[in-house]
Amino acid sequence: MSKRNRWATAVAVAVLMAGVMAFAQAQGAATYKARCQMCHGMQGNPNPGIAKAMGVRSAKDPAVKSMSEAKMIEETTNGKGKMPAFKGKLTEAQIKDAVTYFRTFSK
Repeated sequence: MSKRNRWATAVAVAVLMAGVMAFAQAQGAATYKARCQMCHGMQGNPNPGIAKAMGVRSAKDPAVKSMSEAKMIEETTNGKGKMPAFKGKLTEAQIKDAVTYFRTFSK
């Protein structure tokens, strides 16, 4: 394969992956806004009243930032504390996409 063909293939793969990631990000944002934002806040920072009453932490809280994606998916699926379980209400893909979107707020 020539250098030009390899370069073109690499660019095509990069563009394809960016499109897939953008689609997943958009799906996660939509699910987050519909199901999570009311408690976790628009940018992962809950309203102080809700945070205190419900025990919701900011996405930037060190305990939240250190939590693995798998743990967040588990807690979203099965519920934790006052957060209801979303198993049966959202698909596994929707939960994963919403968690992935939420994790962008910790950066």
